Amino acid sequence: MSTHRFRIRLACLAVTGALLAASAFAADLHDPKATATQVLDDLQAGRFEAITAGFTPEMAKAISADKLAAVWQSLPAQVGALKSRGEPEQATAGAHTMVTVPLHFERGDLKALINVEADGRIAGLLLQAAAPPTPPAVADAAFDERPVQVAGLPGLLALPKGQGPFPAVVLVHGSGPQDRDETIGANRPFLDVARGLAAQGIAVLRYDKRTLVRPQDFAQGDYGIDTETTDDAVAAVALLAATPGIDTGRLYVMGHSQGGMLAPRIAAHSNKVAGIILWAAPGRPLLDLLPEQNRHMLGLDGSLSDQDQAQLAELDRQIRAIRTDKAPDPRLMGVPASYWRDADHVDAIAELSRLSLPVLWLQGGRDFQVTAPDWSRWKQALAGRTRSTEHFYPALNHLGIAAGSGPGSPAEYQQPGHVDPQLIDDVARWIKQSQ
Repeated sequence: MSTHRFRIRLACLAVTGALLAASAFAADLHDPKATATQVLDDLQAGRFEAITAGFTPEMAKAISADKLAAVWQSLPAQVGALKSRGEPEQATAGAHTMVTVPLHFERGDLKALINVEADGRIAGLLLQAAAPPTPPAVADAAFDERPVQVAGLPGLLALPKGQGPFPAVVLVHGSGPQDRDETIGANRPFLDVARGLAAQGIAVLRYDKRTLVRPQDFAQGDYGIDTETTDDAVAAVALLAATPGIDTGRLYVMGHSQGGMLAPRIAAHSNKVAGIILWAAPGRPLLDLLPEQNRHMLGLDGSLSDQDQAQLAELDRQIRAIRTDKAPDPRLMGVPASYWRDADHVDAIAELSRLSLPVLWLQGGRDFQVTAPDWSRWKQALAGRTRSTEHFYPALNHLGIAAGSGPGSPAEYQQPGHVDPQLIDDVARWIKQSQ
């Protein structure tokens, strides 16, 4: 998964491109822009206690002034000093207003998305990497890229040149706000896959995720995983099915990470899918993976400090509360309980068992986010299927990139690389053989 990780969200912006925290304090309650501006003023001035004094109750439980300070103070090492701020823009939904403020750092741009409640408190603060524009394809590419809209979300369709109709793939992101290229650190795995497949005669549709471009759709704070991911992916399949030059009998869903976990559900909801591709897909609930991921990352230096142990204990406490308490709260990493409870009931393997579609399973051996227990579950589930293919790549990480050796870590996502060509070739070959 590319987001929804306690440690990464709160302490490693470079991994997920996102930081979820909260802040609030006295400001003009009738002017969300003024409230958001004050949040950023206080962050820059180091007035973290002033910020946490105005947290909503659920956020006050999730992050202290010290944790907020640690996150903010870690940014210079990743993106340099903050040079300037852009003009805030706002969008209102019900009692919530989402204010977006561009932030220009020495080595990259971020944007702050600040969710202001009607009483002036801050329900959430998302610091999100502002991905650079997708670079144009080479002039002699064997495909064209055309802009599309998927249920109001901007995207690109890479359509091979020549005589169709062409088989086609929808790429479904991992968790959290993601752009059409699934930009994570210095890498763009969806860009690599889309153009690699299109060059081999397979159309590919990719789009910006709703949580990235329309955060106001989630301002009410009560939503589930289908609203976040499934419904838009189903709409993307429908768009492909209605596009001239596409073979409607050869439509595939390729889900990465959380997108792979949801691929069986997307196929079932769509009823237009000819096969699914599970790429680094969790085989267990997200709330089971979170503690493992955080323990791995916190222990990369060889030990766990008392603070690390306390953080892990707090994460366990929040997960227990979500699973046992029927009240709307608590939140986990600023994400509402409704989302986590909904995600916790996703059983990808059971949903796959109800489908008779061909399946391609792809997994990297250096993936520290989706690990051996997940691999075992998928292998057991696929063993009895007559139309399944499995590829395991010992040297690849969660992004399908060969970026190092030994235990995987978030730091390697900052190393520029590309999805392994063999993985892309395996996908293209499987699709063509499934015709």
